[in-house]
Amino acid sequence: MSLASPTLASPPAKTAAVPAPPGRPHTRLLALDGLRLVAALMVCLYHYAGRGGVVSASWHQNPGRVFPTLSGAAVYGCLGVEFFFVISGFVICMSSWGRSLGDFFRSRVARLYPAYWVALLLVTGACLVLPAVVHAVRPDEFLVNLTMLQQPMGVPRVLGVCWTLWVEVRFYALFALTVVLPGVTYRRVVLFCSVWTLAAVLSTAAGGPWTELVVMPGYAPYFIGGLALYLVHRFGGRLLPWGIVALSWILGLHMATQGLWRADAPRDPYVVMLVVTLAFAAVAAVAAGWTRRANWPWLTTAGALTYPFYLVHEHLGWFVIRVLHRAWGLPPWPTLAVTVLGMLGLAWLIHRFVEKPFGPRLKRALKYA
Repeated sequence: MSLASPTLASPPAKTAAVPAPPGRPHTRLLALDGLRLVAALMVCLYHYAGRGGVVSASWHQNPGRVFPTLSGAAVYGCLGVEFFFVISGFVICMSSWGRSLGDFFRSRVARLYPAYWVALLLVTGACLVLPAVVHAVRPDEFLVNLTMLQQPMGVPRVLGVCWTLWVEVRFYALFALTVVLPGVTYRRVVLFCSVWTLAAVLSTAAGGPWTELVVMPGYAPYFIGGLALYLVHRFGGRLLPWGIVALSWILGLHMATQGLWRADAPRDPYVVMLVVTLAFAAVAAVAAGWTRRANWPWLTTAGALTYPFYLVHEHLGWFVIRVLHRAWGLPPWPTLAVTVLGMLGLAWLIHRFVEKPFGPRLKRALKYA
């Protein structure tokens, strides 16, 4: 899972350095689909009710005054991003097992870009209609945004949330070049996790923009923890993967608490630690097989909506809030409910009419490029 998770069905595994336990089925893990939507809704509530800035103009005042109780919990919704990264490590390890580098590349491009391009067009169109909320970027900046390389190019982002996609892309590149290229095995994943953890710790001590760009010490523990949890799921409760998970959890607690300590909204460090712990624990429950009974069909739909919902909810949601609440006078709670449901509906439309038909076509086209 990642923000843009591939299908959560594990492909047939090649012969690995350590054999998988007999009888362990490789079926779609529907609980992960549900967890992905939970993480997306956490981020959504943060953007609507847990922060200031542009959304305050849409509500006509700070959300903390509009939703005194909800806002106190929504300020922790930004940790849904760390939750995403743990799920991403798990799912990327699972989906890359037994695949070539070309297969991995095509699946990532076909999964990420169609919905992303449509979201760019929708948000840019909304900016032109209602520039009081967010101003549109220049045409050259929009074209750079189409590549998903706007951040390293120093170009303004059309989608505020796409900074997380740049983090994900760097993780994909690291994992693909060091693990997928030679072939995914238990030992290679363990080595990757170990080396990346060491590099993250050393880069934190040494500092420097290049190490920050490549090693990503602020986010590495979450991806590494997810990778190790997939090893637990695939190979059973071996001590080494669980040790990597424990170390990643400890480092993740520190990174999250340190990163939010001086944020604009007041946050209790103990609550931050609790939310990060619950994120690791939720994915660990999937890895240990405790969620096998969570096989409700609607979870598949929930997982399918997560990525397009994540892309469109922020800026378009602010537009909707401004229209419903400020222009039409709808009370705050109905405005919030209608906005969230509306963004979920839009996400379903993008999934149904963009991702489903065009994702496979793009993947096939890349195979013969």
